[in-house]
Amino acid sequence: MNHTAHISHIAHTAHTDSSHTARQPPYRKRLARGAAIWGAAALWLGLSLPASAQQGSFTTKSLTPETALVAAQAALEFCRKQGFQVAVVVTDRSGLPQVLLRDRFAGAHTVDVASNKAWTAASFRTSTTSLAEETQPGKTMSGLRSLPRFMAAGGGQVIEGGGQVFGAIGISGGPGGEADDSCATAGIRAIADVIQF
Repeated sequence: MNHTAHISHIAHTAHTDSSHTARQPPYRKRLARGAAIWGAAALWLGLSLPASAQQGSFTTKSLTPETALVAAQAALEFCRKQGFQVAVVVTDRSGLPQVLLRDRFAGAHTVDVASNKAWTAASFRTSTTSLAEETQPGKTMSGLRSLPRFMAAGGGQVIEGGGQVFGAIGISGGPGGEADDSCATAGIRAIADVIQF
């Protein structure tokens, strides 16, 4: 094919392609244009989002049931030595119970109270003693006391180690929040070496 014939062939092909494009129904043009716009937007989003947002998932650490049980047993034993009959609840980081122990003579109410203390500490990522202070009437956070399950009394503590929250522990049955807190602290201390990493 000589040079002139080759140019003629290219011109004919271009004319055929353009006439074919011109004959496309209008909705196909709109679909093609829309696809191009969405493709550009997706590319832009993919380039502009941080790496963490592109992953779409995250990893957390949780206590094993065995570790949660060690904490609960240590707290119960510490309370017994003080002469307190209590219930102990250890939850995961979402506030769901992993372990519940109730001593022989602990009141029936202690199960719910200990569970709610642990749930509150896990949910707010702070001790219930601190929340009891910050939610007193007249303070800006006082409205939290109207939340179901919110327990503004000492005895609920966050279980954390190595910069991560693992869950919480709640105690009920001691003669006041300070006594319950001391038992919760003993439970956390019993597993401190395991969760510090």
